[in-house]
Amino acid sequence: MDSIVIEQLLNGLTLGSVYGLVAIGYTMVYGIIGMINFAHGEVYMISAYLSAISLALLAFFGLHNLPLLILGTLLFTVLVTCTYGWVIERIAYKPLRNSTRLAPLISAIGMSLILQNYVQLAQGPRQQGVPTLLDGALKFQVGDGFVQLTYTKLFILIASLIGMAVLTYVIRYTRLGRMCRATQQDRKMASILGIDTDRVIACVFVIGAALAALAGVLITMNYGTFDFYAGFIIGIKAFTAAVLGGIGSLPGAMLGGLVLGVAEAQFSGMVNTDYKDVFAFSLLVLILIFRPQGLLGRPQIDKV
Repeated sequence: MDSIVIEQLLNGLTLGSVYGLVAIGYTMVYGIIGMINFAHGEVYMISAYLSAISLALLAFFGLHNLPLLILGTLLFTVLVTCTYGWVIERIAYKPLRNSTRLAPLISAIGMSLILQNYVQLAQGPRQQGVPTLLDGALKFQVGDGFVQLTYTKLFILIASLIGMAVLTYVIRYTRLGRMCRATQQDRKMASILGIDTDRVIACVFVIGAALAALAGVLITMNYGTFDFYAGFIIGIKAFTAAVLGGIGSLPGAMLGGLVLGVAEAQFSGMVNTDYKDVFAFSLLVLILIFRPQGLLGRPQIDKV
């Protein structure tokens, strides 16, 4: 039993780190403009297709060195996905920035459907996949059983931690990070002080898309299969993770993703895989009942 619990814990941390990366895109956009980018899940889905296309192109041109193949796939996928993130902000959000709060929400949902159907027409409705790149696993004896950590899952954990560390450094110690924090606190005052808030908002969408691209490459390497509908499932789970951790909080998004991933994995291993989504959303309901602001979110104080 101990080995099963530990192995499911490792599986949950792997899945939760991916949820967290995608959830950061939701929470950054909400923190800056107070809106949910419902097309973010489709950005992740597109990155899965781009990673497969990149692997095929690099192999076609004779690049078979595994580290360079993975690095080239990451760079290609991130660059193209960032372009998608920038275009979504320009088309679906910027023209409606001074409109009602409902208009950008409807626009984002429309953009989500457009991207989903665009990929379905371009790549076909059938499930697609890529071969396993990292074979082998680390094995540990725990009690009477063994715990196995595949090299792919280990790579996912390390890459997620590096991605979070880079983002933390950018937000805390760079000029762009200071402008993002200023825009989040008071967009009008930041604009008065000379900050180009339109550019900052576009950069936030690009950063969120880059993290979604990283998640797309990692989850594709882990599971090997994807389809045009994959963005909806991951998007809902990542949005749940963002709310669970506290929407608007970057550490909360990562914590929410890890909590959600570990909870799903433990429930799947000890109870039933078929009802893991029910358990995950039940956990969200309980958190919102007893702590509506999320795990690390700040309570909202009504102004009199």
